Amino acid sequence: MRKSRPHAGRTAPGQRQLRVAEQIRHLLVETLHRGSFHDPVLLEAHRVTVTAVEIGPDLKHATAYVMPLGGKDTEETLDALNRSAGYFRSELAPKMDLRYIPRITFKIDRSFDEAERIENLLKQDRVRRDVEKKERPLHEEDET
Repeated sequence: MRKSRPHAGRTAPGQRQLRVAEQIRHLLVETLHRGSFHDPVLLEAHRVTVTAVEIGPDLKHATAYVMPLGGKDTEETLDALNRSAGYFRSELAPKMDLRYIPRITFKIDRSFDEAERIENLLKQDRVRRDVEKKERPLHEEDET
């Protein structure tokens, strides 16, 4: 009979996943800043920010979230990065102590867009009034 594992379906990454993901992020940034690419789009890759890297529990697949400076040419940059994923993998290999070097997929980081959307929502008069009501102490509302 098989014992149930208490963390079998966990969604939060483990400590090792976080450490490896952060190491990959640093190495990707270093590789981008060095700028030794054949792809003309990536010659401007030093203007790309690697905001985060997520890695699977088996450490074989990684997703790197990137944002070009100023948010310009995102699709073109993303295509160039994904075309060069093998190059990045070969750059990571000698610097990482892993049995398998993860396959890297690049995606545009949409968190900046989401943060801006939320900020704009909070600036609306209707929302600001609700927030101000909740910030007033309860005893002030009782006196009126």
